Amino acid sequence: MSATHRPPDWKHFDDFAAGIATNRLPASEALVGQVLPLHLPDRVLTLRPDSRHTLRWEESGEGLPARSGSDRYEAVEVAPDTWFIDLTRAALPDEAWTVIANTRTRRVLAVRCHILGDGQVAGEPRVAQDFLAGTLGAGPALAGSTAPHETRELIGLRTFQTYSPEHTYEHTYLSSQRYAWQCLVGVQRGHGDVDQASYYKFDDQQYIFTFREYRIPVASVFFFNFESGRSTGKFLGLTGAGEISNQSAGAFMRKASMTVYPSQHEPV
Repeated sequence: MSATHRPPDWKHFDDFAAGIATNRLPASEALVGQVLPLHLPDRVLTLRPDSRHTLRWEESGEGLPARSGSDRYEAVEVAPDTWFIDLTRAALPDEAWTVIANTRTRRVLAVRCHILGDGQVAGEPRVAQDFLAGTLGAGPALAGSTAPHETRELIGLRTFQTYSPEHTYEHTYLSSQRYAWQCLVGVQRGHGDVDQASYYKFDDQQYIFTFREYRIPVASVFFFNFESGRSTGKFLGLTGAGEISNQSAGAFMRKASMTVYPSQHEPV
C-alpha cells in the first residue's frame, strides 16, 4: 500500500482530532521541581519540570551533540508511580518524545516519533517511531520489576476506545506488526484500515501500544491500563494544511473479545 495514497473522502488528521482528548486523564504538576535523568541506550535525556507544561531538558550521548532547552511537556499519572510524559521541542519540530517512567521501579520506555521527508517514505508510513528501554537514573532498576519489552499478549484482542461522545473506535490487534481499526462513532464513521503497530509490556495489566498510519501522515503512542480501563496517548502528524501537530488523546477502554489461535496458525 502506498504511504501517500489517500482516498478523496478520507479525513485528515485535524478533521478527527478535535475533542479526542475529552476523556483523557488530566495533566499533573506532581513532577515539578524534580530531576528525571533518563538513561537510554544511546543517550541521557534529563528532564527538569518547572511548571505544569514547561520543563528544561538536557541531552547528551556518544555521537550526539550536547544540547539543552526549555520547552512544552505534559505529564499524566497513568498508574501508581507511573507517568506518561510527552515532550515537544521547538528546535526539533518534526519529532516528539513520549516517555513512560515508573518512579518506584525506575523502569523507562521512551518512544521517539519523527516525521520523515517525502523522499524518505518509500512505501512506509510517513511518521516513524524508535523505541528505547532504559532506567530512571544511572543505577539499576528495582530488582524483580518488569523490564519493558515487546509482547504478543495483545494479539487477538479486540477493544472499544471511547475518546469522547463523538469518538468511538474499535481496535483489533491482529499480529505483532499490524492492527485493524474502524470508526463506530465520529466523523470517520464507516472508515477503517490496517496499519503498522508495535506493542510493549510495561508491567502487569500495563502496555504501550503504538501505530503508524499509511494513508495519512500520523503516528500515535498510547499507554493502556487495563486495571483502570483507561487509555492515555498522543498523535504526532501533519494536518491537512501540512502543519505539524502533536495532539493529546485519551479514552475509556473496554475489552470486547479475544481470539485464541491454535499454535500452528498463530499470526506473525
